Amino acid sequence: MRAALAGLRVDAFLVATLPDVRYLCGFTGSNGVLLIGPRRSVLFTDGRYTTQAREQTKAARIVIQRGSLQAGALGHAAAEKIGRCGIDRENTTLAGFQALKRVGRKIAPKTSMVPMANPVLRLRQRKDGFELALMRRAAELGSEVYLGLLPQIEAGASEVSMAARLEHAAREGGAERMSFDTIVASGARSALPHGQASQARLPRRGFVTFDFGVMLEGYCSDMTRTIHLGKASSEERTAYESVLEAQQTAVAAVKPGVSCAEIDEATRGVLRKAKLAKYFTHSTGHGVGLEIHEPPRIGAGESTLLEPGMVITIEPGVYMPGKFGVRIEDMVVVTETGHEVITLAPKGWTALG
Repeated sequence: MRAALAGLRVDAFLVATLPDVRYLCGFTGSNGVLLIGPRRSVLFTDGRYTTQAREQTKAARIVIQRGSLQAGALGHAAAEKIGRCGIDRENTTLAGFQALKRVGRKIAPKTSMVPMANPVLRLRQRKDGFELALMRRAAELGSEVYLGLLPQIEAGASEVSMAARLEHAAREGGAERMSFDTIVASGARSALPHGQASQARLPRRGFVTFDFGVMLEGYCSDMTRTIHLGKASSEERTAYESVLEAQQTAVAAVKPGVSCAEIDEATRGVLRKAKLAKYFTHSTGHGVGLEIHEPPRIGAGESTLLEPGMVITIEPGVYMPGKFGVRIEDMVVVTETGHEVITLAPKGWTALG
């Protein structure tokens, strides 16, 4: 982090986003800011986390602060004679920045606060071996939970009951929590890309989409599978096979040096030939890590080039309002020579009942 700051013309950086704090020093409490200075780093938290901070924090001094954590950090910056301190402009509100300036004028008048793009996100994009091992385990657990649920899926069961069974199995399997609110969308509701589980009953005939993830030691997994209940129409089968081809084509294109826009176009090219592109209404994927949505975004116009260590999702879909929807999603690691799919559950046509 200090090496990154050296090229950004700042002497220090105030880290106030909790996933960034965890990434840099290991602290997982709900209230903490980390000041990365030129010589040392200091974590500021409150009295509730005295023991936890001492047990978790690495490579940073700990200060148990009364009152504003940001004020404590600015006071330390002044004592360290820090001239320019970077502030995360993406996650700092205008009101928050103005409040920081007011406090700064009183206790750190010689320290300038510099709004800037968050350099921690750049570091977090490329996962190391420890992170990748955790994410493989999380993806494997998600696949196991899904495969265990398949025999329990039946027409007439509610979407929320399916989500509850899936989440219970995930907890029993070791997940600390789900990565996000589980999506179970069936029948016409499968055309809702983010159709969270409802009291709707699974139909005797139609698609059911499951989109969920589990979290292990702070790291997320994310996967989507769509199954069909009963006999499918030719339109449904064609849509599924087209989405599957689009997904596989995009996965095959993943390698270092390829732009995110090129991956997105790989999916759209297949769907365009199938005359289904207009029903694909979101980006092809996103980065995953300590948060379920991280850079890079895999979408049109995105110039970011893939690098080894990035973990992204590939999740094209087709959504026909009032009729049905299909989405298939894997997590993919960018390797030195290509890619590795770490979502292990089969994704071919699955029909039940």
